[in-house]
Amino acid sequence: QVQLVESGGGAVQAGGSLRLSCAASGRTFSTYGMGWFRQTPGKEREFVAAITWIGGSTNYADSVKGRFTISRDNAKKTVYLQMNSLKPEDTAVYYCAGSSGYSGARGRDYDYWGQGTQVTVSS
Repeated sequence: QVQLVESGGGAVQAGGSLRLSCAASGRTFSTYGMGWFRQTPGKEREFVAAITWIGGSTNYADSVKGRFTISRDNAKKTVYLQMNSLKPEDTAVYYCAGSSGYSGARGRDYDYWGQGTQVTVSS
C-alpha cells in the first residue's frame, strides 16, 4: 500500500501563491507517477497536473498552464504543486494521487489517493 498526505492548502487572495506538498510513504516503489486533481462541490474531479518519478516528465491541464508547476523530490518521496497567479476559480479541494502505471489525466489512471487539502482563493 501507498499512503499519501497532502499539506499546504489555505486561503489566499487572487493573484497570490500557494505551494502544496504530497508526501508518499509505504510501497512507493510501486508507483510510476503522481498527479494532482481538484474538485469543487457538485462538479466532477478535474485533472490539474502530473509528473513521473523517473525523468520528471510533466503534464498540465490547459487551465493551469503557465501558472502552476509540479515538481518532485525523489529522495523525500514528495511531490509539490506550486500555484501562482491564483484565481477564484482555482478554489477547490486538491487531491494528490499515485499511479502504478501511466500517470495520465484520468482519475482512473491512479491507484492511491490522499485525503485532500482545501484551497480557497478570494477575489
